[in-house]
Amino acid sequence: MNTLLGLAAALDAGTTNSRDLVERCLHAIDAPEGEGPRVFTHVAREAARVQADAMDLLRRAGRAPGPFAGIPFSAKDLCDIKGQPTPAGSVVLADAPAATSDAVVVARMLGAGFVLIGRTNMTEFAFSGLGINPHHGTPASPWDRASRRIPGGSSSGAAVSISDGMAFAAIGTDTGGSCRVPAAMCGVVGYKPTARRVPITGILPLSPSLDSVGPLANSVACCALVDAVLAGETAVPPAPAPLSGLRLAVPSNIMLDGLDRDVAAAFARTLEVLEEAGVRLIELAFPALDEAYRVQARASFASVESFAWHRTLLDRRRDGYDP
Repeated sequence: MNTLLGLAAALDAGTTNSRDLVERCLHAIDAPEGEGPRVFTHVAREAARVQADAMDLLRRAGRAPGPFAGIPFSAKDLCDIKGQPTPAGSVVLADAPAATSDAVVVARMLGAGFVLIGRTNMTEFAFSGLGINPHHGTPASPWDRASRRIPGGSSSGAAVSISDGMAFAAIGTDTGGSCRVPAAMCGVVGYKPTARRVPITGILPLSPSLDSVGPLANSVACCALVDAVLAGETAVPPAPAPLSGLRLAVPSNIMLDGLDRDVAAAFARTLEVLEEAGVRLIELAFPALDEAYRVQARASFASVESFAWHRTLLDRRRDGYDP
């Protein structure tokens, strides 16, 4: 598995270098039968190569900015990147003015020495958990590529960039599941940090009250390390926590309603594994979920706040939106 700790060790030992890692990612992106054209809205080929060479020189001089310097990452298409427009998977903003600075999270990743490989496709304006994009195509989940299964969204390209080895870390966003859903559907790890833990400055909004910037990667440890970088903290490998004696609540209302048979079986197996590890499971009802579900059936924070942001643009360019 291409974990950040494993790659950092290989870079430190000299058994690989940043340029090799970038070329590996570009090879995966350019694979003729691969998902590259649907995963990326922009590939920073030459910039990534130049940055990789710079990181290799700094590492040889003992001046690498961090242990993960030289590792390629991808950024969701709603992140500001200096010198580029921020279309957020749309066509109506494709000709928007270029960003004058990087989003805070992009700047922090670059400051830690990560190499930006490109911008990833997404559900237009992050408004869906399916991952479908009619403008740039929809990358297929690696679980069943022959049937073109959806990847989940809205951070669809971010998840597939990890599953297909096109990047080793990805910046996604999560308002109601947009990191976690595609991670689950593509077999990688995705995490939604507590809102405001990670700055959203320079991120095109969906619902500012709920938006979070989060990582997608190949392991829980990878996500913890990227999360620390995004939050402006020191990235320290997490120590395994004992599960014995941990109490977890299993909600008995709303959350498990209408599960697909296979998903329900997988969830049941997960609970069994946790119990075998010593976790104490407690089934609990959360009445507030019933009320929240009833209220949100009419209008959600995301729909109200996104309409407030899009209202003027909809008046001018409604026909360019994905219905």
